[in-house]
Amino acid sequence: MSSNLVPYDPAKVMVIREVVPNAITTFSSPFLRFGKIKVGGRGTVVRLRSGALAVFSPTSLTDEVKATVEKLGEVKYITALDAEHHIFLGPWHAAYPSAKVIGPEGLPEKRTKQKNENVPFSYIFKAKQPLPSIDPEFDAEFEYEYVYAHPNKELVFNHKPTKTLIQADLIFNYPATEQFSKTGVSAATGILTKLFGSLTSTTGNGQKRFIWYAISSGDRAGYGASVSKIDKWDFDRIIPCHGDVIETGGKGVFQKLMEWHLNGKKS
Repeated sequence: MSSNLVPYDPAKVMVIREVVPNAITTFSSPFLRFGKIKVGGRGTVVRLRSGALAVFSPTSLTDEVKATVEKLGEVKYITALDAEHHIFLGPWHAAYPSAKVIGPEGLPEKRTKQKNENVPFSYIFKAKQPLPSIDPEFDAEFEYEYVYAHPNKELVFNHKPTKTLIQADLIFNYPATEQFSKTGVSAATGILTKLFGSLTSTTGNGQKRFIWYAISSGDRAGYGASVSKIDKWDFDRIIPCHGDVIETGGKGVFQKLMEWHLNGKKS
């Protein structure tokens, strides 16, 4: 499934970084959308105050990743942030079988159709239904929203203690500099990558227009309702799965890209 998307030997090119000491660690690596576009990929591990680990959009489970995770604590939650970010769910579930798996509606069926590994989901987010309560230790530290109006069925989490928004395809931050930093090639080369970059940069209005005219066009009201909820959260950092981490000023970036949805109209 991932042979044309991820590097042959991910251990050689993965960047493991402690974003917030003793709280958030990221695992960044090259990722090619459709086997051609340099979007990058990133998994995130949050260490809760209880010592439990919450994994978001799990990435390649290399020996170094396993060793890093062992030092951090016990994996208790594994989340596929949308219907696309599930390639490595199987290996992570096999390594941490007691962890509770979280994902959006439709993903279990998709994995069955694709003949992926059997992974039991503990929590499934469904459109226009109350959000599930995960566990007290988890809910004490996270706010979350299901953006069902997004074509990929996005789950978005805000880690309140560190004011960090963790998400998959809601916001991109092209180019994927960190994710391609060990490859020896630029993250911004190639015609398709440059075209994609014009639609996924946080500078200019390309991504803002792309979200309005393409991503949310199927249910703009539902999309607007979700981003309005997220806008009420207190966050400063944004960790995207694709592109560089927005270390600070993330709330302003979010409000800029979602301005038309937050206002309810294009201006």
